[in-house]
Amino acid sequence: MGSKLFGISMITITCLYGLLAAIIIPIVILAGGSALIAILVAIAILILQFLISPWITDLTMKWFYKAKFGAEIPEYLKNFIDEECKKHNVINPRIAVIDDGAPNAFTYGRTKKSARIVITRGILELLNEEEVKAVVGHEIGHIVHLDMLFMTFAQVVPLVLYAIYEICMRADSNSSSNDSGNYTVVAAVVAYILYVISQYIVLWLSRTREYYADAFAVEETGNPNALAEALVKIGFGLSTTQSKEDKKGKPVKNRVAGQNALGIFDGKASKSMAVSSFDESGHVSKEKIKHAMKWEMWNPWAKWFEIHSTHPLISKRINAISKLAEKNNEEPYIVFDLEKPESYVDDFLVEVVINFMPIISFITAAVLGFVFKEHMFKIFGIGLIITTLLSYIKFTRRHKKGYKETTVSDLLSEVKVSNVTAIPCQLEGTVIGKGNPGCIFSEDFVIKDETGIIFLDYNQPLFIINKVFALFKSEQYFDKVIKVKGWYRRAPVPYVEIYEYEIDGKTKKIFTYGLSKVLYALFAVGGVALTALSFAGMITLHIG
Repeated sequence: MGSKLFGISMITITCLYGLLAAIIIPIVILAGGSALIAILVAIAILILQFLISPWITDLTMKWFYKAKFGAEIPEYLKNFIDEECKKHNVINPRIAVIDDGAPNAFTYGRTKKSARIVITRGILELLNEEEVKAVVGHEIGHIVHLDMLFMTFAQVVPLVLYAIYEICMRADSNSSSNDSGNYTVVAAVVAYILYVISQYIVLWLSRTREYYADAFAVEETGNPNALAEALVKIGFGLSTTQSKEDKKGKPVKNRVAGQNALGIFDGKASKSMAVSSFDESGHVSKEKIKHAMKWEMWNPWAKWFEIHSTHPLISKRINAISKLAEKNNEEPYIVFDLEKPESYVDDFLVEVVINFMPIISFITAAVLGFVFKEHMFKIFGIGLIITTLLSYIKFTRRHKKGYKETTVSDLLSEVKVSNVTAIPCQLEGTVIGKGNPGCIFSEDFVIKDETGIIFLDYNQPLFIINKVFALFKSEQYFDKVIKVKGWYRRAPVPYVEIYEYEIDGKTKKIFTYGLSKVLYALFAVGGVALTALSFAGMITLHIG
């Protein structure tokens, strides 16, 4: 297993560095030593970040997540870690525990000698002993397979390619020569294309290594069903880091190489879910699991999110674990045998159009306005009206009316739901932790009802209000019953955006929904006014 993974990794990294060489060599030939020096400096900074990243992350864990290194862990888990590390000639990783009921587990570091494993209290509370060992075994698998080192080498390539893109763009803007400007623009475009390609290669490699970490845990525990049930209980996605893209879809600059934690779930998805509806035997109900798997198995959005994710879909991981069980002559944890009642492609295509049409409308209006400058204000006015209308259509689909009382497991069985199409709902449960477990800046919650746990998105209009709430009020809600009214979505994991909630007998509102409607009205009025004034000739553009 290890030798095959090593071969896959080496071939992939060779291809990635081949892409890097394909752009560096022409740039150095054309631009000379200055470009080479800039590229070498960028690589040196990344190497330095890689070397110091474990200590930086340690401080982050202690200061912002209240992680306790050296905290007491159950004796069975301590013995399991000791045995595995001794068996695989690995120095025992430093163990940290975050005192938060939301489940999470991940590892970070540089090599086998500097690894850390972080778990939350929720892992120890929601899982039984065999399941906890399976989850920690998955993290030890990352350490034994040197995933932190391999993924750092892989992640350097897109980071350097993006740095080359920026270097070329700056060189073009500062260039006084048309010839030099032309080749720097071409180099920038090529570098950005290779950057995008390399990003998808890195994501594929990460998903592949997750399968191998799962296989390692199964092999070491000899209990494939324990890992499968742990995956179901913990969730279809949780994280401690933000997406590698900002809210506008742009790459985040100056990321630390090697600092991205290798978790049991995707680091892009800061939402968590677990099915905890048990059958008579004390295990999670297989029917509940099958219904929870439907969205991933049938909705096209699931595949879209997976190719942009560091982790495979949970359903695919469970299926892979079931195949490992069959090889060991054990009964598969679950066989997904539900029959798809219809095609969901048509809904997906409608949602894609609704999702992207506002930005397409905005860009189209901007381009036409600058091309036909004499009609700029007319075009901008009409464009603002159309863009606002399209945005409002998307807004109403994401914020439907008709809230109905439901449970977590019932919501999970819904297939026709996405980040574009919401299901209005009312839930009641107990707050067990933060959406980003342990983080003092996380204003979001995880709640548990009688059927499962789910992420609640607390989002007031102003960023500062959210952070003040996170720092001074959020922990007061822990272990309290909360009634929530909001909108259930999947992107790709389940979450509920809060509209209003009741706690301690008091009803509190999130004002983002109402403010958004006011802003849409203002934009529409602004678009109509701009269009009317420009047609009346009261606003004109004088060129030259």
